[in-house]
Amino acid sequence: MTPDQLLTFAYVADTGNISRAASLLHLSQPAVSGQLRLLQDWFGEPLYRRSGHGVALTAAGERLAEQARQLRQVYSQAHAARDAWRGLETGTLRLGASTTPASYLLPSLVADFRRRFPSVSLHLSDGNTRQIVERLPALDLAFIEGEVPPGLPADTAVHGWREDEVVAIARADHSLAAKGAARMRDLAGEPLVMREPGSGVRQLVERAFDSAGLAPSVGLELAGVEGVKQAVRAGLGIGFVSLMSMRHEDGTLAVIRLLPRPWTRTLSILVPHAHASARAAGRFLEACLALRAADD
Repeated sequence: MTPDQLLTFAYVADTGNISRAASLLHLSQPAVSGQLRLLQDWFGEPLYRRSGHGVALTAAGERLAEQARQLRQVYSQAHAARDAWRGLETGTLRLGASTTPASYLLPSLVADFRRRFPSVSLHLSDGNTRQIVERLPALDLAFIEGEVPPGLPADTAVHGWREDEVVAIARADHSLAAKGAARMRDLAGEPLVMREPGSGVRQLVERAFDSAGLAPSVGLELAGVEGVKQAVRAGLGIGFVSLMSMRHEDGTLAVIRLLPRPWTRTLSILVPHAHASARAAGRFLEACLALRAADD
C-alpha cells in the first residue's frame, strides 16, 4: 500500500466512478484501476464492486474509505501550509537586535514588513550585542553592532549592513562642547558615563583608549542609550553613543567628534541556520540589504 493508492481510493469512493476520479486526479483510467487493484491485493478483501457505470464500495471498502479521506484531508492541509508559507500568508519571524539597530533602523523596516505581510507573527527583542549573540539559536535574524564575535555556529551567515559613527556627547555648556571635536587625551581626564559590559559601543570605546595607551575614568555605568544621555544631561560626565541616536535632540547635548579620525563601526546581520532559514526571514533580509544598497 502507498499513500497515492489511498488518495486515489478516496476520490473513487467519493465519485463512485473510476473515470471521474481519474479526471480529478489528472491520471489515466488504467492508472487509477491499477492503483485500486494493488490496494485491494494488499488489503486482502474486495473493496468495491462494479455497479452500472460506476462502482459500489463493499463494507471493507467503506471502512478503508474513512481512513483514505482522513489522509486526503491531512494531505490538503499540508499543501495549504506550504502555499501559505510560500506566499507569506502565515508564519513567524523572530528578530533580535542590539540597541542601535533596534532603536533607530528596524522600526521602519518592521512597520513596512507588517503592512506587506500582516499575517506573519513578528517578534523583536533587544539587548546589547553580547546578549543578542547568546540568543542566536532562538532567532531567525540578529542585528549587532561592532566586531562580529568569534565562535559563531558554522551555519551562521554574516552580512555587513550599515556603517555607524560613534561620538562623544557632553552637556551643551561643557568646555568641550564648543570645540565639537576632541582627541583621546582630551577625554582621559573626564569622568565617563559608559554603557554596560557587552555593549558594542563600550567595546569600541575601551579599544580606543587601550590603543592610545590611556585608561578611561569610568564615573558611571548604565544600560541603554537613553540612560547615558540622561546622565550626561545631569552633568555626570562625557558619554558615548551612536550618532544615529542624536538626530532628534533638543540642544541640551552636544556632539563631539573623535579625532584624528571618526570612530566608525559596521552594523551586521547574522543569519543562524542559513541553509534552512524561514521564507519570512529571507524576505526581511532582502528588505534590509535593499536599504543598504539604496544608501550606497
